[in-house]
Amino acid sequence: TKMRLVNLAIICSFLIATSLAYKPVVILHGILSGAESMSFLERFIQALHPNTTVYNCDKFSGWNSLENAWWQVVQIRDYIDQIGRLHAEGIIVLGYSQGGLLARAAIQSLPNHNVKTFISLSSPQAGQYGTSFLHLIFPDLAAKTAFELFYSRVGQHTSVGGYWNDPHKQSLYMKYSEFLPLVNNEKLSSNSTIFKAGMMRLNKLVLIGGPNDGVITPWQSSHFSYYNETLDVVPFYERKIYADDSIGLKTLFEAGKLIIIVKPNVHHLTWHRSHKVIKQVIMPYLD
Repeated sequence: TKMRLVNLAIICSFLIATSLAYKPVVILHGILSGAESMSFLERFIQALHPNTTVYNCDKFSGWNSLENAWWQVVQIRDYIDQIGRLHAEGIIVLGYSQGGLLARAAIQSLPNHNVKTFISLSSPQAGQYGTSFLHLIFPDLAAKTAFELFYSRVGQHTSVGGYWNDPHKQSLYMKYSEFLPLVNNEKLSSNSTIFKAGMMRLNKLVLIGGPNDGVITPWQSSHFSYYNETLDVVPFYERKIYADDSIGLKTLFEAGKLIIIVKPNVHHLTWHRSHKVIKQVIMPYLD
């Protein structure tokens, strides 16, 4: 009887431990920063979810974050793939700012990935068009004339050029941009089927953004909404990418797998540094 009680206790302990086990989390930093900028988030996750394995990606730090978008995606893709293979239970990927867009492209490039949840934290998923963002990187460049640089062979060598989406220059965007139109399947390619399959493999797609972001422009780009030619923001569900289900957004939404979070009063630089924000909009999805 004593042995039976011991065995029962061991089984109960195992069940409790298993129920409290959280999936590993992969974190990707934003532009002009590195893994150290995400260390607060890393520590906070581990404090609230003890024993969680967190992989804080240190690739393309600082000025290297301006390298060509596809060049970065290829290495991030391999990084996510290698980690996914280590964890049969699946992993969670969280990408902040530019890192969220590159992470999304990496996931889409892996039709057999093991990512269960992808969290996009204030990322320009539908593109970027705004002087406030530009001035962080190119102080003398204005949004109206930035297309002259970005929609060129030289401009496409920069990550920003790859997702600069000028609503007034859509024909040039489609002609010259080598990244965002492809990954959004606005421009069809030999990888279009793979890009859609990679998105639809997710159990949960969490898109986080807010009206006081101050950097992502329009801020609704974090939810796949974007400007039309008159700079009115068209909601994601009225855009072609959704109506045509180009990358599976409609399928995910109808299956209850697409979660849109609008969080006011958060500046772009504090999404990953605020106890309150992390508790409210990130932690609930790290299960």
